[in-house]
Amino acid sequence: MTSTLVRQHTAHADSAPRVDLCARARDWSEIQERMLVPLYEAVHERLEVGPATRLLGLRCGTGLALLMAAARGATVTGVDASSPERLGLARERLLPHSSHGVPGGVPALPGGPTESGRTRARAGVELVAGSPADVGGDAAAYNLVTVFEPVGCLAEDSEGLGELLAQALPLASRGAAVVLAGWGPPERCATSSVLRVAAKLAEPLRSTGSWRPARRDDLEEVAQRAGLKPDGSGRVACPFGYADLDSAVRGLLSTGLFDAAIAATDAKQVDKELTEALHPYRRPDGTVWMPNVFRYLVARVP
Repeated sequence: MTSTLVRQHTAHADSAPRVDLCARARDWSEIQERMLVPLYEAVHERLEVGPATRLLGLRCGTGLALLMAAARGATVTGVDASSPERLGLARERLLPHSSHGVPGGVPALPGGPTESGRTRARAGVELVAGSPADVGGDAAAYNLVTVFEPVGCLAEDSEGLGELLAQALPLASRGAAVVLAGWGPPERCATSSVLRVAAKLAEPLRSTGSWRPARRDDLEEVAQRAGLKPDGSGRVACPFGYADLDSAVRGLLSTGLFDAAIAATDAKQVDKELTEALHPYRRPDGTVWMPNVFRYLVARVP
């Protein structure tokens, strides 16, 4: 969403807005990420994720998709280099017996993480703070690779994903499934009208990671550049529902899709315009409801 929905993306550190990264990660974990549960469930069901699945989750964030796969019996490894705060929350979810004491509220595993950032506290679950190059084990160990952070909703985001896939694919077995996800057609996504606020406000910094509408072939283009063979796709309804306007604003800001807008203007201006854009989706009981459709592509490692 992811993530994107995705993590905080900005091309230049000096233009990145100052935010409370721990609070932002919590808002993603507690408010926003659950909106993608139908997508996670649809992919897991289609690919029959279970005890025979060895899953490598790229840009795993706070780890909800990994938790759902592990609950089905899969062996899971999550990789994320962008947000220690999100990965800390993934440890809380997936490694509940870890001890506390790391600054920022991120739990430490017994003995602490290794120098490479790899942490494991129980069989079948591993988290790596780094790149796929930091993942240990045998080559061709994984038969499923997932990238649930939506592709194509930020300018130039697919280029970085291409590099990530190039590092990850040597770890996947021949014929392994690679799943990419993205927003559906803008006309099927009510949230697109709200996200256009981000694009409008970020106009002065258009090249630094502002939101753009998804294109029909975003996922296929990424797969083609990575040398993958498409093997089916699907669409999943993922409505965004919030208890109130405040929750909606916090949830949407946690995606990072408004960071360029905040850098170009200021946080108060973005909050104001985002709140106004959400009013058409507010229901009489005060809740906010926006129907959306997400796409996923299943491709295969040749």
